[in-house]
Amino acid sequence: MSIADKTAAAQKINQFLAGIINHGGFRLKYRISVDPPPPNEWDNPEILVEFAGPDSPLLLEHGAEVLRSIEQLTLEAIHAGQDDHDKVLFDCKGFRSARVAELRMLAEVAATKVRESQEPFHFVPMSSRERRLVHLALKQEEDLRTESEGEARERHVVVCPKDYVAPASGSSTRNRRFQMLN
Repeated sequence: MSIADKTAAAQKINQFLAGIINHGGFRLKYRISVDPPPPNEWDNPEILVEFAGPDSPLLLEHGAEVLRSIEQLTLEAIHAGQDDHDKVLFDCKGFRSARVAELRMLAEVAATKVRESQEPFHFVPMSSRERRLVHLALKQEEDLRTESEGEARERHVVVCPKDYVAPASGSSTRNRRFQMLN
């Protein structure tokens, strides 16, 4: 299903979540908003799902692993295309806005370290949405560049000086891949 029909997508999300909440025995309530005001300056979802209730802390444990899992399962259940994933945002107790602020701060710290050392800074692996936020946070920094490296669950952001060239022996994934092809 395309998110082009937002009302129909919201109804399918509601049906799916009702089943998860009821059968999972969760003590949660949720609100689904179509075309909500943006929760922060970098996210502009077309559908926002906000959770509240006694089991909210469960959703937020381990870096909101359960919240992210429910979001992913829901996107799969409604057959959202890959291009539609950024159009739907799940949140609980303002976690996403806090995470945006945290990523912005981490990007600033990484920028400072790269400027001081003139060496690349590798973030820990993160979701495509979070990688995008780091790229956006550093987009205006003319003396730096950002790249995503790694595959699947190991994909992460690397911040480098703009003109940085990896050493010939290279430890980056791209250099190893290039060497393997030659």
